[in-house]
Amino acid sequence: MSDVLKIVDLHVSIGDKEILRGVNLSMTEGETHALMGPNGSGKSTLGLAIMGHPNYNCTQGEILLNGENILELEPNERARAGIFMAFQRPVAIPGVKMADFLRHATTNVRNPERKEGEDLIPMREFRKEIKANMEQLQMDSEFARRYVNDGFSGGEMKRAEILQLAMLQPKFAILDETDSGLDADAVRLASQSINEIGHNKMGLLIITHHDKLLEHNPPNFTHVILGGRIVETGGKELAEELHAHGYDRIRKQYPEAAKVNDESEAEAEAVV
Repeated sequence: MSDVLKIVDLHVSIGDKEILRGVNLSMTEGETHALMGPNGSGKSTLGLAIMGHPNYNCTQGEILLNGENILELEPNERARAGIFMAFQRPVAIPGVKMADFLRHATTNVRNPERKEGEDLIPMREFRKEIKANMEQLQMDSEFARRYVNDGFSGGEMKRAEILQLAMLQPKFAILDETDSGLDADAVRLASQSINEIGHNKMGLLIITHHDKLLEHNPPNFTHVILGGRIVETGGKELAEELHAHGYDRIRKQYPEAAKVNDESEAEAEAVV
């Protein structure tokens, strides 16, 4: 039976500000979904809400993993259940080596009932697996000895996120602008690697403004989010249209959502 992640009428607020206004989306194992929209539309908010970020308050709706509402689960419990997010701006964890971090995280995901202090993945098995994944990502072996994201370049951070994806092998992965800050060659490598890691194996939700990350990961479904709700869904042709022509048609076709989006962008600029 295939795994299913279903978002039902999801409303999300930050403080008193409502960001998502009734999002509906369903993903099945092996599908690739592209989530696109202008700045301030709620793309990252949706990913962070699915992952359980404490600053995002889900005021209405459900997030169902194989029929179970996961809204009451902590982020680490959602990760153990098989949900992963590659962050747009990963945080640094000084003092924690990548290899140690990944060995603990991988053990916890593969053995969700494990209690802290119990056996980790055997070191020989772990080293063999992380070495193979790092070679695929063209990462130097010294990378595993560095502290998580501490002093990493933008490209190194994004490759570290993809390495986590490869090691954790989640049921569903949310990739939040994994292509941002990468040069053309790095984006191409990231696109190829994501395809090799996740194609037909997991559900992928790729949040992107560009087409290069979708080059090797053509979406089965493309969703356009505007003003905190998904206003249109299509296939890969919709992603191609948006890459070529932007969001003018979408804004004209959905004026009420566009107005909400413009107000959100104006508020964000005022805060800055």
